[in-house]
Amino acid sequence: MAKNKTTETESSVVDFINTVEDEAKRNDSFELIKIMQKVTGSDAIMWGPSIIGFGSYHYKYASGHEGDAPLAGFSPRKAAISLYVSLPTEKREELLLKLGKHRAAKGCIYIKKLADIDIEVLKKMVSLSVENLNKLYPSN
Repeated sequence: MAKNKTTETESSVVDFINTVEDEAKRNDSFELIKIMQKVTGSDAIMWGPSIIGFGSYHYKYASGHEGDAPLAGFSPRKAAISLYVSLPTEKREELLLKLGKHRAAKGCIYIKKLADIDIEVLKKMVSLSVENLNKLYPSN
């Protein structure tokens, strides 16, 4: 079975963010850390080379594939900031409609800058992600 590429690392979150060329994206990243740390109650940790995650859970699929992943996270990519949250299906569309300017894919939400979105809706999304993943994958 293939090894997961995105695993928790010892790399410095601050050092990583300081490599982001765009100053506004860098500032938004530091603000996102404050928001996500407060909502999750977990410190920011690097997952792989470019994802900043908060908290973690262990998953195991019916296929036998298993691993660990953050309960919520983000990555300041060149084109946009990718937000990683796992929302309950029945709440996802409702929250996305209230979020503000974004683009959504199955696994993540893309924003250009924090000023484009409703921070309170983001906080709700992060909180629901933690709740949802803890419900789906309760720790033993």
